[in-house]
Amino acid sequence: MPRTEVLAAVDLGSNSFHLQVGRAVDGQIYALDSLREGVRLGAGLTADKRLDRATQARALEALSRFGERLRGLPRQAVRAVGTNTLRVAKNAPQFLREARAALGFPIEVISGREEARLIYVGVAHSLPPATHARLVVDIGGGSTEFIIGTGLEPRLTESLYMGCVSWSLRYFDGGRIDKARMKAAELAARQELSSMVRAYRAQGWQQAVGSSGTSRAIETIISENGFAESGITRDGLDRLRSLLIKHERADPERIPGLGENRVAVLPGGVAILGAVMEELAIEQLTVSDGALRHGVLYDLLGRVQHKDMREATVTQFMRRYHVDLQQAERVRRLALAIYDAMIKDAGRDSDWAREDDADRLLLDWSARLAEIGLSIAHAQYHRHSAYVLSNADMPGFSRMEQQRLARLVLAHRGKLGKLEDLAIESEEWAHILALRLATLFLRSRTDIKVPMLRVTADEGGYTVALPQAWLEENPLTADALDSESGYWKAVGMRLVVESLSERKVAALGRG
Repeated sequence: MPRTEVLAAVDLGSNSFHLQVGRAVDGQIYALDSLREGVRLGAGLTADKRLDRATQARALEALSRFGERLRGLPRQAVRAVGTNTLRVAKNAPQFLREARAALGFPIEVISGREEARLIYVGVAHSLPPATHARLVVDIGGGSTEFIIGTGLEPRLTESLYMGCVSWSLRYFDGGRIDKARMKAAELAARQELSSMVRAYRAQGWQQAVGSSGTSRAIETIISENGFAESGITRDGLDRLRSLLIKHERADPERIPGLGENRVAVLPGGVAILGAVMEELAIEQLTVSDGALRHGVLYDLLGRVQHKDMREATVTQFMRRYHVDLQQAERVRRLALAIYDAMIKDAGRDSDWAREDDADRLLLDWSARLAEIGLSIAHAQYHRHSAYVLSNADMPGFSRMEQQRLARLVLAHRGKLGKLEDLAIESEEWAHILALRLATLFLRSRTDIKVPMLRVTADEGGYTVALPQAWLEENPLTADALDSESGYWKAVGMRLVVESLSERKVAALGRG
């Protein structure tokens, strides 16, 4: 990644979209600019979990405005993430294609636990350093995240499918508030919490922190009405609840401190926070300005400074699943060498072999993780590996990155027909070929001398050129390459194995 001081994060939340631009100085990020758009993406989900066109239009307009602010920044300096609504929307892939075009940068949908990790990172950097354990509660538009951590390290993370937008729509339709509705909303939230309460109480914490717009809005109202001296107290929240029920709606004219942008989502947020404080026995919440977007910035800074959380996760998985480190390194080196040569041959610019190239990194990681399934069973181990990569919690990785890793690993051996329903992107075929060839050549799991190997791409497929003498000396590999050609032909692609004479080998060597 080119060195850069200016970084930007985009958070496509279920209630609001946020853009945060900051400058990195000595490991700290200082705010340069921020934008907020009240898109209420979660409110645009239809009964069959599809984003309606009006909401999509609002979202695309907001992203276009963000894109104007981001214009001129390199791709590596910007990270955009989508959260709960984009996790559940059935038409999210189609929307994301338009969203990427509007923003001008890729958009990753992250898992609930990855969202929780990034929230904690953002909050931890916004608070004074401490050695005690903190509980962070972040009530978003479509989900609520819970994290216990110490210092900058999260220890326990959870994401529950309840948020201020979804709860307000479900239990306070039309904005009407009464005792029965509030009780029903709180009871439903307590039921959601029941699966995690015991583990969190057992872990314990010394300080509870609220993040997100919901907590900040509630703190402001409690303060403006004199319900508490600082933060959010249980008594202060009880008094706010009573005020909402008394007025029968969230009315800015009669509730000091309530902003217009919070009217539609406040009752759901109050109900969820009330249930959280009750179930986790929280007497007071300190409210932090840190949020998901700040965590994304610090995570991005780590990537710039070669402290990528994804690399740590890959290393941890290799250790957990007892991967043969020597074989993984052999395959990694050869797969990257084949890929780099293909890209260079295709005439890419001088950045073709950048170590931080996103596609190259995914090939690197998939080569090292391809055999994690061997710890489950040897038969069909690539399927076991792909399943783990698709479904495991992998800190630092977006859901899209995990799916790409899983596809590459699934594809690295056996017939290719199994990929026909997986919507393989055109650029992924080069990664697949590089990983398959590396695996094929290194089947002996020893440090063999790989022959002069030339792999080129054309419109219809690929050509693999090898010395004729080497093919004759290695009939097992030659036979495997013939089979490989058949696998590619079965999915409508051409793989030609070309044998090179000694004269041709010598000429290529001089070139």
